[in-house]
Amino acid sequence: MQKKYILLNLLFVFASASVFGQDYIPLWPKGKMPNSKGIKLERIEERERVTQVDVPGMYAFFTSKEENSGTAVLIFPPGGYQKLTYNIAGLQLAKWFNTIGVNAFVVMYRMPTSPDLKNPAFGPLMDGQRAVKYVRDNATKWGIDKNKIGVMGCSAGGGLAVNLATINEDYSKINDALDTTDFKPDFQIVVSGAISMKQNAHKGSHDALLGEKASPETESLFSGELNVNNTTSPAFVVCAANDPVINPLNSVHYYEALLKANIKSALHIFPQGGHSIALRNNPGSTELWTNLCEAWMKEMGFLKSAIDKKL
Repeated sequence: MQKKYILLNLLFVFASASVFGQDYIPLWPKGKMPNSKGIKLERIEERERVTQVDVPGMYAFFTSKEENSGTAVLIFPPGGYQKLTYNIAGLQLAKWFNTIGVNAFVVMYRMPTSPDLKNPAFGPLMDGQRAVKYVRDNATKWGIDKNKIGVMGCSAGGGLAVNLATINEDYSKINDALDTTDFKPDFQIVVSGAISMKQNAHKGSHDALLGEKASPETESLFSGELNVNNTTSPAFVVCAANDPVINPLNSVHYYEALLKANIKSALHIFPQGGHSIALRNNPGSTELWTNLCEAWMKEMGFLKSAIDKKL
């Protein structure tokens, strides 16, 4: 009887891991992680906020075969480059994307506060570029269209998503098979993004990522609004006019740059929401942002409409 009880408990644990833990995919081969001093770190977490990543990787959320649109999105959790708020602004968003037929990956990237990083500012970018490459390299196996892989993030995670879409140099090469894989996303979804490291920059994100005395050249490299060109992917940009943390002009100036470069994008500035635009329970019209996002993805050809599905 005791053995049967233990077996049932083990089955429950494994079932729970598959539902809540998801598959965790390390980004780098063992011993080949770039920008590393080789220090062995432990994962540090408190109140569903990770402040130190031990193994950079992704939680994979695959949609059902029947609902699979062939689209994938990589979600980069926020936290001012000092922590990863991976549940409410990561895992929950991934589950929502699954409901509209999108495969989702929540990326646990190295933060510049990591004692293992040789060049702190480039840790998040390198992990992000590698994550995009990894999904694209495995796209066929996972039922994903290689030309429908996007990035998404809120706050600092949104800033990182923008950097992935606007920085054209590959910083993630490690002399392996993924070196030749395209690292640029096909679309971007940015919510309350900490986009600029110059004008209207969020000081906390700026100092955590670049340091208090960053050079103008480094600030420009990580300011998405200054790096938009004709290779930048379409963007869906959302913010609240009453955001007390990230100046809404971050989103406005980024959209302005996209508009000048003729990149088909959308900007929605809601009157309410502050710096807490979430998946659900938003004030007033801000609650519509997910519906608008889904409609935009259909409009841009990244999702099939109800009519297309019937056909």
